Amino acid sequence: MIHWTHGGEDRSARWHSEAGAAAPRRVVPADDTLPADAAYRMACEGTGLLWQGDFQNARHLLQALMRRADGRGRKPGGARGRAKASASTPAPDGSGPAQAFHLHRQAQAQRARVLGMLLIPVQGDHTIALRRAPDWRPALAEAWGAPDGTPRVVALRELLGIVGAHEWRKKGVEVPALGTPPGNRIHPHYGVFSPVRGEYVELVAQVPLPAGAKALAFDIGTGTGVLAAVLARRGVRRVVATDQDPRALQCARENLQRLSVLPQVDVQEADLFPAGRAPLVVCNPPWVPARAAAPIERAVYDEDSRMLRGFLGGLGAHLETGGEGWLILSDLAEHLGLRSRAQLLAWIEEAGLRVLGRHDTRPRHGKAADPADPLHAARAAEVTSLWRLGAAA
Repeated sequence: MIHWTHGGEDRSARWHSEAGAAAPRRVVPADDTLPADAAYRMACEGTGLLWQGDFQNARHLLQALMRRADGRGRKPGGARGRAKASASTPAPDGSGPAQAFHLHRQAQAQRARVLGMLLIPVQGDHTIALRRAPDWRPALAEAWGAPDGTPRVVALRELLGIVGAHEWRKKGVEVPALGTPPGNRIHPHYGVFSPVRGEYVELVAQVPLPAGAKALAFDIGTGTGVLAAVLARRGVRRVVATDQDPRALQCARENLQRLSVLPQVDVQEADLFPAGRAPLVVCNPPWVPARAAAPIERAVYDEDSRMLRGFLGGLGAHLETGGEGWLILSDLAEHLGLRSRAQLLAWIEEAGLRVLGRHDTRPRHGKAADPADPLHAARAAEVTSLWRLGAAA
């Protein structure tokens, strides 16, 4: 619960943060009369600003806070400025790409903390009782579930993220590897990683299937279900798709149903592998071995390469004789100095596996061509690979 005083009365509400952020220790009411400079100073001090004014003015204030946060971050010597150092050459302070990455993450976290201080009260029925407030009840129900009558306070920035995810869910993401429109869209749910990096999906769609894979394949960490759908569209008669996130499981089932391949796919809750063996086991683990700052980041950041090592360590016990494990992995971590190619190959060998082949592709997302991105050098050099792994002879 968080507590504040308004109009001489003590008030409280449940603090809600999907990102797992701690509630502000001090909360004060704020409205349209609060200057942006004062709001920014209070937010930097850790004071939560509980908005009582016009909702659209709160959005304008958030934009003003963003400009100030980004402007401050570009001061010479600041964490954000140091993070702009090349991720393939030493930074000006003598640090390497790993240090540049960690400074970048540190700056991102600080920015998120400051922007997360602008708070919005949400009623127990998911309505926002502020002037000119939009009706976001459908979006909040998707993210939080049905209203339970409990008032909440949530960061405006997080609310906007929920609404953005709601729009993506309605519109869907076109995945060319699934065929032609309109039957090639994946609809990501809130908190489930969207397959916007289509190049890795195309690898799974194009690499020849190993012998026996038309009968059975496992998709480990299915997420939206996109790779399970690709395998089913390629003619695999039964795919077992696993995930441990309830949101991902529901998302995968809905996408597979919409794509008319759910009868071919068995969606199961599991931490990595289902029971049994298969001629083909596919996994696209998080690519960067770093700690996720929020649950939604776990599809990108895998602390200590837990999922990657778990997949490699258990693959041999779940492959049929002569079967293949397909590991879809970017080498971004190598360019950032967070994991070496030698380390990856050592884990493969220690797991009793060998490399049967590798298929590479280059990223096509905007950041790979954006020199202003703090990690541009690493992103520009990035290669995404499908590693074909088999049991060691």
